[in-house]
Amino acid sequence: MIDDLATKIVRALNRNARKSYREIAKEVGTSATAVIHMVRKLEASGAIKGYVPVVDPGYFGIDLVAIIALRISKGKLLETQERISSDRRVAAVYDITGEWDSLVIGYFKGRDDLNDFIKGVLSLPFIDRTVTHLVLNVVKDEKRVIL
Repeated sequence: MIDDLATKIVRALNRNARKSYREIAKEVGTSATAVIHMVRKLEASGAIKGYVPVVDPGYFGIDLVAIIALRISKGKLLETQERISSDRRVAAVYDITGEWDSLVIGYFKGRDDLNDFIKGVLSLPFIDRTVTHLVLNVVKDEKRVIL
């Protein structure tokens, strides 16, 4: 069972993970000590895996987002997914149901960068087919798990 205080603290951290424990305590109606203990407990259990800045990809010259469906053969799904996931341009690799075996979300510095990535993926021994979808407009791209 998820503790109500833990949920409130994570919601506060989702809004701004740089808040002080004292500010979070005031926001959720408890003591700073209780917040410190709960955050440490959540970190130790793996519920909180880390903290990252939410950045604008365009600021860093990344202006193309692609969603790539993969068909992977010969029972080499996990090894192929792990290899693809090691590429710095890959934000997510999903093992999925349906017509395709895997979906990859990638961030690219333009068409040439995407072309290089796709050709590299197609050269992998167990990739049978890919379909690439370019993102035209981002309506929502939430990085946090909303509780």
